[in-house]
Amino acid sequence: MPGNQNFIIEDELKKLPGQPGVYIMHDKSDEIIYVGKAVSLKNRVRQYFQKGYKRSPKIERMVSCVDHFEYIVTDTELEALVLESNLIKLHRPKYNTMLKDDKSYPYIRVTTGEAFPRIMISRSMKKDSSRYFGPYTNATAARDTVELLRKLYRIRACARRLPEETGKDRPCLYYHIGQCDAPCQGQCTEEAYGENVRGVLEFLKGHYQPEIDRLTQKMMEASEDLRFEEAARYRDIIDSIRQVGERQKITETNGEDRDVLAIALADDPDHVTGRNAVVQVFFVRGGKLIGREHFLLTADDTDDPAHVLAAFISQYYRDTPFVPRELMLDREVPDRGLLEEFLASRKGSKVLIRIPRKGIKEKLVAMARENAEMVLSRDRDRLLREQLRTIGAVREIAELLGIEKADRMESYDISNISGFDSVGSMVVFDKGKPRKADYRKFKIKWVQGPNDYASMEEVLTRRFRRALEGDESFRTLPDVILMDGGRGQVNIALGVLQELGLDIPVAGMVKDDYHRTRGLYFNNVELPIARDSEGFKLLTRIQDEVHRFAIEYHRQLRSKGQVHSVLDDIEGIGPTRRKALLRTFKTVEAIRDASEEELLHAPSMNAAAARRVWEYFHAPARERQLQEPENMV
Repeated sequence: MPGNQNFIIEDELKKLPGQPGVYIMHDKSDEIIYVGKAVSLKNRVRQYFQKGYKRSPKIERMVSCVDHFEYIVTDTELEALVLESNLIKLHRPKYNTMLKDDKSYPYIRVTTGEAFPRIMISRSMKKDSSRYFGPYTNATAARDTVELLRKLYRIRACARRLPEETGKDRPCLYYHIGQCDAPCQGQCTEEAYGENVRGVLEFLKGHYQPEIDRLTQKMMEASEDLRFEEAARYRDIIDSIRQVGERQKITETNGEDRDVLAIALADDPDHVTGRNAVVQVFFVRGGKLIGREHFLLTADDTDDPAHVLAAFISQYYRDTPFVPRELMLDREVPDRGLLEEFLASRKGSKVLIRIPRKGIKEKLVAMARENAEMVLSRDRDRLLREQLRTIGAVREIAELLGIEKADRMESYDISNISGFDSVGSMVVFDKGKPRKADYRKFKIKWVQGPNDYASMEEVLTRRFRRALEGDESFRTLPDVILMDGGRGQVNIALGVLQELGLDIPVAGMVKDDYHRTRGLYFNNVELPIARDSEGFKLLTRIQDEVHRFAIEYHRQLRSKGQVHSVLDDIEGIGPTRRKALLRTFKTVEAIRDASEEELLHAPSMNAAAARRVWEYFHAPARERQLQEPENMV
């Protein structure tokens, strides 16, 4: 699929802000290939494209693949670091090889569900009765703070179950050195201990300045008495407290799903497009900010931001497949209760709309608004071109077909080689952009041999029958179906829809002698379309994408079939031994070249099985077959 032709890297580099944030590199197929953080987005991103700047071979390869990039502005470098981690774990970009492990940032956990709570480091956040604070990017600072809080507030470090095990064992060393009040011996009441725990919670909420002042005083006294090592220890503790105390908005500790929306409006100085608006949507899933999307709208000069935002919510969440439990907005909207009812009907459970006024949630909303304003001020021209390329192209196609709208378009293709492993693909374009989460693959089950028409009938029947049966993943129906072909494919689709009682427009993408789209076949008429129009370009992208997706799936099945033909035909070698052999030797060629003794060392293998594998690969006819490249894994 062609890249973003409206994105000119040299022009976009000039618009980068000098603020901290995360940058996201895309290739021509719109795949995310690299995610990075920056103290200054302007300085960091421009370095990738400067001639003469020293880069590793890996980064050189990455830069050569970049088609376009986007960025998210944050308030601090720490927030950029945590957001970078969230996005890498979600998208697994090809060139983030050093960051693709599952390392997690630590939390500080206070076990408030216990009668005598403890404080500890946790690498995961669970939905239990504990309170979690973090995550923290500096694990050493988090550990230092836990140790400090235990000393300051005399919090127990043992794992005894209290009060059940009170008095069953001697007090530990911490009691003898004055760092614990020994609740395990009944020497501290639950009420008195609870006061200490409340002090810990207040500290972790950010009310730590009194403790910093006290430690600073001790540091100064130690320095004046020439006790420099002691003063350095106080200094390090203060630094740890400040690092832990730096709060960030990118990850929340309640693990909720929510969308954060903010709007920015500006008048069009050229009086061409009317009033321009950008709605920025941040997606928080499981408590983590994992991505964002911005939407360009046009509004009347009399429209106020609240009404535009309310209209956007009703339109956007009408078709989106996922509705979160909560929406956080940057302003009050009209008919808020009615919108909540509408969202609840889409989700099937209660949905809340909130307008945070203080705290971390308000700061997250403010960050969304800042990004919306930046998009509006810096990227207006590019967004207008992008809108013409996507929404404008969709409108062209709808007008050409004479239908009300074509926002959601589904296209289908069949791929096979002489009937071998026939597969079907379904791709979805929403408002001119690929919605890859809605792509679907079909392995042909009902049709034997190379019959594209029958295979297409099977794919469409299975897709729309599942929609009628209430399958969530197929629930959303298209505004128009685009078949990769002319009258024959269109008639197949119309027949399936008629049998299932569905009324959906179907058009065929008719190709010329060079296998390029030349028009649309609709209502028994071929409709020509100008090759330089945005609608034609969108049809070409859809056609290329449905071919790519079908061929990709077909290759996967062919690869699996090759493994089966070589290993599964060996008597006594079932799935467990086959997996063990491939895991040990990596390739069929290595298995063939292994001796009986080497084969015996693979898990699940015995002498008889090793002998059968060796004999299978070393029969004269088999040796000749394995020299053919298609049998290689």
